[in-house]
Amino acid sequence: MTTKASLPTILLAMLFLLNSYSSLAQKLIPPPVMQEVWSKPYDPFRIAGNLYYVGTYDLGCYLITTPKGHILINTGLAESMPVIRSHIETLGFKFSDIKILLTTQVHFDHVGAMAAIQKATGAKMMVDEKDAPVLADGGYSDYIMGGKGKLFVPVKADRLLHDHDTITLGGTQVILLHHPGHTKGSCSFLVDVQDEHRSYRVLIANMPSILDDTKPGMPAYPEVAGDYAYTFNAMKHLQFDIWVASHASQFDLQQKRKPGDPYNPEVFNDRKGYDAELDELYQSYLKRFPN
Repeated sequence: MTTKASLPTILLAMLFLLNSYSSLAQKLIPPPVMQEVWSKPYDPFRIAGNLYYVGTYDLGCYLITTPKGHILINTGLAESMPVIRSHIETLGFKFSDIKILLTTQVHFDHVGAMAAIQKATGAKMMVDEKDAPVLADGGYSDYIMGGKGKLFVPVKADRLLHDHDTITLGGTQVILLHHPGHTKGSCSFLVDVQDEHRSYRVLIANMPSILDDTKPGMPAYPEVAGDYAYTFNAMKHLQFDIWVASHASQFDLQQKRKPGDPYNPEVFNDRKGYDAELDELYQSYLKRFPN
Protein backbone atom coordinates (compact mmCIF):
# COMPACT_ATOMS: atom_id res chain seq x y z
CA MET A 1 0.00 0.00 0.00
CA THR A 2 1.27 3.50 -0.76
CA THR A 3 2.08 4.47 2.81
CA LYS A 4 4.59 1.64 3.18
CA ALA A 5 7.21 3.22 0.91
CA SER A 6 7.97 5.95 3.46
CA LEU A 7 8.54 3.70 6.45
CA PRO A 8 12.02 3.15 7.93
CA THR A 9 14.03 0.26 6.50
CA ILE A 10 13.38 -2.11 9.38
CA LEU A 11 9.62 -1.63 9.08
CA LEU A 12 9.79 -2.09 5.33
CA ALA A 13 11.49 -5.42 5.92
CA MET A 14 8.89 -6.34 8.53
CA LEU A 15 5.98 -5.43 6.28
CA PHE A 16 7.47 -7.36 3.38
CA LEU A 17 7.70 -10.44 5.56
CA LEU A 18 4.19 -9.99 6.91
CA ASN A 19 2.61 -9.45 3.51
CA SER A 20 4.45 -12.31 1.82
CA TYR A 21 3.89 -14.62 4.81
CA SER A 22 7.06 -16.50 4.04
CA SER A 23 7.44 -19.98 5.44
CA LEU A 24 10.19 -18.64 7.70
CA ALA A 25 7.74 -16.24 9.32
CA GLN A 26 5.36 -19.08 10.04
CA LYS A 27 7.76 -21.25 12.07
CA LEU A 28 7.08 -21.74 15.75
CA ILE A 29 9.91 -19.32 16.58
CA PRO A 30 9.61 -16.37 14.17
CA PRO A 31 12.68 -14.36 13.05
CA PRO A 32 13.75 -11.41 15.24
CA VAL A 33 11.83 -8.73 13.33
CA MET A 34 8.66 -10.81 13.63
CA GLN A 35 9.23 -11.51 17.31
CA GLU A 36 9.48 -7.78 17.98
CA VAL A 37 6.31 -6.66 16.23
CA TRP A 38 4.28 -9.73 17.17
CA SER A 39 5.18 -9.48 20.87
CA LYS A 40 5.53 -5.71 21.26
CA PRO A 41 2.64 -4.21 23.27
CA TYR A 42 0.44 -1.59 21.65
CA ASP A 43 -1.84 0.75 23.54
CA PRO A 44 -5.39 -0.67 23.61
CA PHE A 45 -8.13 1.58 22.29
CA ARG A 46 -11.79 1.79 21.39
CA ILE A 47 -12.33 1.15 17.68
CA ALA A 48 -16.07 1.79 17.49
CA GLY A 49 -18.96 1.31 19.88
CA ASN A 50 -18.32 -1.77 22.00
CA LEU A 51 -15.41 -3.02 19.86
CA TYR A 52 -11.84 -2.58 21.15
CA TYR A 53 -8.31 -3.34 19.99
CA VAL A 54 -6.43 -5.37 22.62
CA GLY A 55 -3.70 -6.94 20.50
CA THR A 56 0.00 -6.30 20.02
CA TYR A 57 1.80 -4.01 17.58
CA ASP A 58 0.91 -6.29 14.68
CA LEU A 59 -1.27 -9.16 15.89
CA GLY A 60 -4.89 -8.05 15.82
CA CYS A 61 -6.90 -9.15 18.86
CA TYR A 62 -10.38 -7.74 19.34
CA LEU A 63 -12.64 -7.44 22.38
CA ILE A 64 -16.40 -7.07 21.95
CA THR A 65 -17.98 -6.05 25.24
CA THR A 66 -21.59 -6.72 26.26
CA PRO A 67 -23.65 -6.57 29.48
CA LYS A 68 -23.56 -10.38 29.59
CA GLY A 69 -19.81 -10.77 29.19
CA HIS A 70 -17.29 -10.35 26.42
CA ILE A 71 -16.13 -11.93 23.17
CA LEU A 72 -12.40 -12.13 22.40
CA ILE A 73 -11.29 -12.66 18.80
CA ASN A 74 -7.67 -13.93 18.47
CA THR A 75 -5.04 -14.16 21.20
CA GLY A 76 -1.67 -13.63 19.56
CA LEU A 77 1.36 -15.68 20.57
CA ALA A 78 1.51 -18.05 23.53
CA GLU A 79 3.18 -15.40 25.69
CA SER A 80 0.58 -12.74 24.86
CA MET A 81 -1.96 -13.58 27.57
CA PRO A 82 -0.54 -11.11 30.16
CA VAL A 83 -0.53 -8.38 27.51
CA ILE A 84 -4.14 -9.04 26.53
CA ARG A 85 -5.22 -9.22 30.17
CA SER A 86 -3.49 -5.92 30.92
CA HIS A 87 -5.06 -4.27 27.87
CA ILE A 88 -8.55 -5.39 28.80
CA GLU A 89 -8.15 -4.20 32.37
CA THR A 90 -6.65 -0.89 31.21
CA LEU A 91 -9.82 -0.31 29.20
CA GLY A 92 -11.86 -0.83 32.38
CA PHE A 93 -13.17 -4.34 31.74
CA LYS A 94 -12.73 -7.62 33.59
CA PHE A 95 -10.59 -10.29 31.97
CA SER A 96 -12.69 -12.90 33.76
CA ASP A 97 -15.80 -11.65 31.93
CA ILE A 98 -14.64 -13.16 28.62
CA LYS A 99 -17.36 -15.68 27.76
CA ILE A 100 -16.65 -16.57 24.12
CA LEU A 101 -13.39 -17.12 22.25
CA LEU A 102 -13.16 -16.85 18.46
CA THR A 103 -10.35 -16.76 15.93
CA THR A 104 -9.87 -15.69 12.34
CA GLN A 105 -7.39 -18.54 11.70
CA VAL A 106 -5.68 -21.32 13.64
CA HIS A 107 -2.04 -20.39 13.19
CA PHE A 108 0.11 -20.10 16.30
CA ASP A 109 0.38 -16.32 15.98
CA HIS A 110 -3.39 -16.01 16.42
CA VAL A 111 -4.30 -18.86 18.80
CA GLY A 112 -1.07 -19.25 20.76
CA ALA A 113 -2.61 -18.08 24.03
CA MET A 114 -6.08 -19.50 23.42
CA ALA A 115 -5.73 -22.50 25.72
CA ALA A 116 -4.36 -20.40 28.58
CA ILE A 117 -7.09 -17.78 28.24
CA GLN A 118 -9.79 -20.44 28.08
CA LYS A 119 -8.42 -22.06 31.22
CA ALA A 120 -8.23 -18.73 33.06
CA THR A 121 -11.71 -17.55 32.10
CA GLY A 122 -13.76 -20.68 31.39
CA ALA A 123 -14.84 -19.13 28.08
CA LYS A 124 -16.42 -21.24 25.35
CA MET A 125 -14.27 -21.85 22.27
CA MET A 126 -16.08 -21.47 18.96
CA VAL A 127 -14.28 -22.10 15.68
CA ASP A 128 -14.92 -22.63 11.98
CA GLU A 129 -15.56 -26.33 11.49
CA LYS A 130 -12.73 -26.67 8.96
CA ASP A 131 -10.17 -25.34 11.43
CA ALA A 132 -11.41 -27.34 14.42
CA PRO A 133 -9.18 -30.43 13.84
CA VAL A 134 -6.05 -28.27 13.61
CA LEU A 135 -7.02 -26.35 16.75
CA ALA A 136 -7.63 -29.65 18.56
CA ASP A 137 -4.21 -31.12 17.70
CA GLY A 138 -2.17 -27.98 18.32
CA GLY A 139 -1.40 -27.34 14.66
CA TYR A 140 -0.05 -30.80 13.91
CA SER A 141 -2.46 -31.37 11.00
CA ASP A 142 -2.04 -27.91 9.45
CA TYR A 143 -1.63 -28.34 5.70
CA ILE A 144 1.51 -26.17 5.55
CA MET A 145 3.12 -26.25 8.99
CA GLY A 146 1.84 -29.61 10.21
CA GLY A 147 3.65 -32.86 10.83
CA LYS A 148 6.40 -31.38 13.00
CA GLY A 149 4.77 -31.61 16.40
CA LYS A 150 2.47 -29.25 18.25
CA LEU A 151 2.80 -25.56 17.42
CA PHE A 152 0.50 -24.39 20.23
CA VAL A 153 -1.42 -25.87 23.14
CA PRO A 154 -4.46 -27.72 21.70
CA VAL A 155 -7.97 -26.47 22.31
CA LYS A 156 -11.15 -28.47 21.77
CA ALA A 157 -14.04 -26.52 20.31
CA ASP A 158 -17.26 -26.13 22.28
CA ARG A 159 -19.13 -25.11 19.14
CA LEU A 160 -18.38 -25.66 15.45
CA LEU A 161 -19.24 -22.73 13.21
CA HIS A 162 -20.22 -22.56 9.56
CA ASP A 163 -20.59 -19.83 6.97
CA HIS A 164 -23.01 -17.11 8.13
CA ASP A 165 -23.53 -18.66 11.56
CA THR A 166 -24.35 -16.08 14.23
CA ILE A 167 -22.67 -15.81 17.62
CA THR A 168 -24.90 -13.93 20.06
CA LEU A 169 -24.04 -12.50 23.46
CA GLY A 170 -25.63 -9.68 25.45
CA GLY A 171 -27.50 -8.20 22.51
CA THR A 172 -24.52 -8.24 20.13
CA GLN A 173 -24.53 -10.53 17.10
CA VAL A 174 -21.34 -11.56 15.33
CA ILE A 175 -21.64 -13.20 11.90
CA LEU A 176 -18.95 -15.64 10.78
CA LEU A 177 -17.91 -15.51 7.13
CA HIS A 178 -16.09 -18.62 5.89
CA HIS A 179 -13.02 -17.40 3.94
CA PRO A 180 -10.83 -20.48 3.42
CA GLY A 181 -7.40 -20.68 1.83
CA HIS A 182 -4.87 -19.30 4.29
CA THR A 183 -6.14 -22.08 6.53
CA LYS A 184 -8.97 -24.46 5.68
CA GLY A 185 -11.21 -22.67 8.15
CA SER A 186 -10.00 -19.09 7.90
CA CYS A 187 -12.86 -16.70 8.51
CA SER A 188 -13.82 -13.08 8.86
CA PHE A 189 -16.47 -11.58 11.11
CA LEU A 190 -19.14 -8.94 10.65
CA VAL A 191 -20.54 -7.15 13.67
CA ASP A 192 -22.81 -4.13 14.09
CA VAL A 193 -21.76 -1.79 16.89
CA GLN A 194 -23.32 1.40 18.21
CA ASP A 195 -21.77 4.44 19.83
CA GLU A 196 -23.25 7.71 21.08
CA HIS A 197 -23.80 9.00 17.55
CA ARG A 198 -24.40 6.18 15.07
CA SER A 199 -24.05 2.50 14.28
CA TYR A 200 -21.21 0.91 12.31
CA ARG A 201 -21.03 -2.35 10.44
CA VAL A 202 -17.51 -3.58 11.16
CA LEU A 203 -15.59 -6.17 9.15
CA ILE A 204 -12.87 -8.01 11.05
CA ALA A 205 -11.15 -9.40 7.97
CA ASN A 206 -8.89 -12.37 7.54
CA MET A 207 -7.08 -11.20 4.43
CA PRO A 208 -6.31 -14.17 2.11
CA SER A 209 -2.51 -14.01 2.02
CA ILE A 210 -0.77 -17.01 0.45
CA LEU A 211 2.03 -18.86 2.22
CA ASP A 212 5.15 -19.49 0.14
CA ASP A 213 4.75 -23.28 0.41
CA THR A 214 1.19 -23.24 -0.94
CA LYS A 215 1.04 -24.91 -4.35
CA PRO A 216 -1.60 -26.24 -6.75
CA GLY A 217 -2.64 -29.83 -6.18
CA MET A 218 -1.32 -30.14 -2.64
CA PRO A 219 -2.26 -33.63 -1.31
CA ALA A 220 -3.05 -32.16 2.12
CA TYR A 221 -5.35 -29.51 0.60
CA PRO A 222 -6.25 -30.35 -3.02
CA GLU A 223 -9.03 -27.75 -3.10
CA VAL A 224 -6.81 -24.87 -1.98
CA ALA A 225 -6.92 -23.01 -5.31
CA GLY A 226 -10.70 -23.20 -5.49
CA ASP A 227 -11.05 -22.10 -1.89
CA TYR A 228 -8.88 -19.05 -2.48
CA ALA A 229 -10.89 -18.19 -5.60
CA TYR A 230 -14.10 -18.42 -3.59
CA THR A 231 -12.69 -16.23 -0.82
CA PHE A 232 -11.44 -13.48 -3.13
CA ASN A 233 -14.81 -13.34 -4.86
CA ALA A 234 -16.73 -13.30 -1.57
CA MET A 235 -14.56 -10.64 0.04
CA LYS A 236 -14.68 -8.18 -2.83
CA HIS A 237 -18.48 -8.03 -2.55
CA LEU A 238 -18.66 -7.40 1.20
CA GLN A 239 -20.34 -4.24 2.44
CA PHE A 240 -19.20 -2.53 5.64
CA ASP A 241 -18.56 0.87 7.20
CA ILE A 242 -15.14 0.27 8.74
CA TRP A 243 -12.66 -2.60 8.70
CA VAL A 244 -9.74 -4.08 10.60
CA ALA A 245 -7.81 -7.32 10.09
CA SER A 246 -5.90 -10.22 11.63
CA HIS A 247 -2.67 -8.24 11.28
CA ALA A 248 -2.42 -4.53 12.04
CA SER A 249 -0.06 -4.05 9.08
CA GLN A 250 -2.78 -5.29 6.73
CA PHE A 251 -5.01 -2.31 7.51
CA ASP A 252 -2.22 0.20 8.24
CA LEU A 253 -3.15 0.65 11.90
CA GLN A 254 0.00 2.58 12.80
CA GLN A 255 -0.55 5.05 9.96
CA LYS A 256 -4.25 5.55 10.70
CA ARG A 257 -4.06 5.93 14.45
CA LYS A 258 -1.28 6.90 16.83
CA PRO A 259 -1.26 5.95 20.53
CA GLY A 260 -3.17 8.58 22.48
CA ASP A 261 -5.30 9.71 19.56
CA PRO A 262 -8.93 10.46 20.51
CA TYR A 263 -11.76 8.08 19.69
CA ASN A 264 -12.46 8.27 15.96
CA PRO A 265 -14.01 5.28 14.18
CA GLU A 266 -13.91 7.13 10.86
CA VAL A 267 -10.16 6.60 10.50
CA PHE A 268 -11.00 2.97 9.71
CA ASN A 269 -13.49 3.96 7.02
CA ASP A 270 -11.12 2.89 4.27
CA ARG A 271 -12.80 0.98 1.46
CA LYS A 272 -10.08 2.10 -0.95
CA GLY A 273 -7.38 0.60 1.25
CA TYR A 274 -9.33 -2.62 1.65
CA ASP A 275 -9.83 -3.01 -2.09
CA ALA A 276 -6.17 -2.24 -2.79
CA GLU A 277 -4.96 -4.79 -0.23
CA LEU A 278 -7.33 -7.41 -1.57
CA ASP A 279 -6.29 -6.74 -5.17
CA GLU A 280 -2.61 -7.01 -4.28
CA LEU A 281 -3.22 -10.41 -2.72
CA TYR A 282 -5.35 -11.47 -5.69
CA GLN A 283 -2.51 -10.70 -8.10
CA SER A 284 -0.28 -12.96 -6.00
CA TYR A 285 -2.95 -15.64 -6.21
CA LEU A 286 -3.07 -15.40 -10.02
CA LYS A 287 0.70 -15.86 -10.23
CA ARG A 288 0.59 -18.87 -7.94
CA PHE A 289 -2.51 -20.43 -9.51
CA PRO A 290 -2.49 -19.26 -13.17
CA ASN A 291 -5.18 -21.71 -14.26
